[in-house]
Amino acid sequence: MNTTPALPRPPVTHPLRVRDFRLLWIGATVSLLGDQFYLVALPWLVLMLTGSGLALGTIMMAAAVPRAVFMLVGGAVTDRFSPRRILIGTAAARTLLVAAVAALAYWHVITLAHIYVLAFAFGLADAFTYPANSALIPSLVAPEQLPAANATMQGSAQASTIIGPAPAGIVVKAWGVAQAFFIDAISFLFIIAALWRLPVKPSAGPGPSRPRQSMWHAILEGLRYVWHDPPMRALILMSAALNFGISGPIMIGIASVAKLRLGSATALGTMFSCFSAGALAGMLLAGVVRRPPRLGVILLVVTAFLGLGMAVLGSMYHLWSIAIVLAAMGLGNGFVGVHFLTWLQKRVTKELLGRVMSVMMFGALGLIPISYAIAGALAQANLTMMFVASGAMVVAVALTAALTSQIKAIE
Repeated sequence: MNTTPALPRPPVTHPLRVRDFRLLWIGATVSLLGDQFYLVALPWLVLMLTGSGLALGTIMMAAAVPRAVFMLVGGAVTDRFSPRRILIGTAAARTLLVAAVAALAYWHVITLAHIYVLAFAFGLADAFTYPANSALIPSLVAPEQLPAANATMQGSAQASTIIGPAPAGIVVKAWGVAQAFFIDAISFLFIIAALWRLPVKPSAGPGPSRPRQSMWHAILEGLRYVWHDPPMRALILMSAALNFGISGPIMIGIASVAKLRLGSATALGTMFSCFSAGALAGMLLAGVVRRPPRLGVILLVVTAFLGLGMAVLGSMYHLWSIAIVLAAMGLGNGFVGVHFLTWLQKRVTKELLGRVMSVMMFGALGLIPISYAIAGALAQANLTMMFVASGAMVVAVALTAALTSQIKAIE
């Protein structure tokens, strides 16, 4: 018997010590902060032009539809070409589009048609950016650094939603929407510069021994890969069900609570900030707890907790009790989100990573417009019923998944 003691593992270096990842993080963080100026200026501009909530809703749909429809194409293109090249291309396109809209707004010649084009183009760019970004990160850091890398990137995205809207609103109020759009356009230059300085790596395409597939066959290969991996298939289906059950109710429900029960726009911002702050804390915690045991069981417990939280929100009328529940829900959501993204990135072969990420994101985003529509109808009929129905559905998803072995088996 070998009694030689095992050598201790060397400590895992934080990914921010890796030059390439650090460059990407800095560029992405500046760009994400710039995006908050866009997200504040866009609805303000639409309401200035039309005064119509319906027009604003159709603008959001103009972005959501191409994002969902082209997501699988974006994954296939990511695997065929370099994620770095795709991200540079989409960031450059966004820069030109936002700068053009800023100029039109500055000269007071912008119309609603221009904004529809911008929203559609942004949704289309998202369909390529999301899978490309998820496929790029594993090429920059070691596998053991992935949890911290994902936590750092997602944490920055979450932090930008907390600290970005306030200065964006100040800029819009003091100088106008055109200047806010100009700031967003300039912020894209930082991510382009960071990506430009990354080393050029060969694409993860078919290789010399395999003929290049058509785009349709490439997409089908990604779908087959997911379907023939039972834990991955179960995880993506569960993610789709959760986003369907929570996304619409949390957005529309919380806004309705702020308006109808609390009568305060400040309360709306406070509640969303609390959820975002909880999610940020969960992401940072996931970066510290690199490999929790029984990951599948943790997902089931957190899912059930999210469902119970949604149901409880329906009977709450005090701001800080609602804020505490939302922060706790955000914490659980942020923690499992980082770990399951990491699990997928480690499990999938490099040649298919973009396509699998696009399938996951298609599942997560594809049903959100329907979720908004149903949540809006339920909230109009009975707000408490909407929260209870959402919570019951999410708990049912958790219980159904617990009866199968695929999710529980995930480590």
